[in-house]
Amino acid sequence: MTTIITGANRGIGRALWAACRARGDDVIGTTRGIEAGPGWTRLDVTDPDDHRRLADGLSGRPVELLICNAGIFPDRGERLEDGYPPEMWAEGFATNVTGVFLTVQALLPNLRASRGKIAIISSQMGSDTRATGGSYIYRASKAAALNLGRNLATDLAREGIAVGIYHPGWVRTGMGGPGAAISPEEAARGLLARFDALSPATTGCFETWDGRPHPF
Repeated sequence: MTTIITGANRGIGRALWAACRARGDDVIGTTRGIEAGPGWTRLDVTDPDDHRRLADGLSGRPVELLICNAGIFPDRGERLEDGYPPEMWAEGFATNVTGVFLTVQALLPNLRASRGKIAIISSQMGSDTRATGGSYIYRASKAAALNLGRNLATDLAREGIAVGIYHPGWVRTGMGGPGAAISPEEAARGLLARFDALSPATTGCFETWDGRPHPF
């Protein structure tokens, strides 16, 4: 089973990479930095040239699971009165939304070859039910990623490719902070169970890392 994980060099992505390797997946992790050896490849999800190189390198190879995990939280601490500059919005959406779309688009032939699955890591902060204010760029981009996943699920259903969207939990990472509720390893175990359960019957789902349906 070939699994590809974007943004796998740290946090939840790194824990997913390690968990997939431990269970015997042929896993490829992507990173914006220097490739870290076997099982790694360079991919800046905002760079179309990188996506073309990734697709060329995987030409003809079926991919059973694509985990779109790469993401950023650029607007932590920004003030409504004078923060959130336009370039920050552009960076946030380029990574958290366009980056997901470009990755799926580039690897669509590989997913079609295996009737694979697509897992999109969004956040409960993208749900309309969690509008507690602030973090406008992150919230809006994660809402857009959720919408993107739902529409991909509709378009790819006829081909048997299932798409799931997931809230990974409040995780002790650089993004979640040291006071978060769960470890990256706990999040990874729960998420992998969700990905394994994903099927054409549940495509378009929005779920938490521990299997609870999340309101949109």
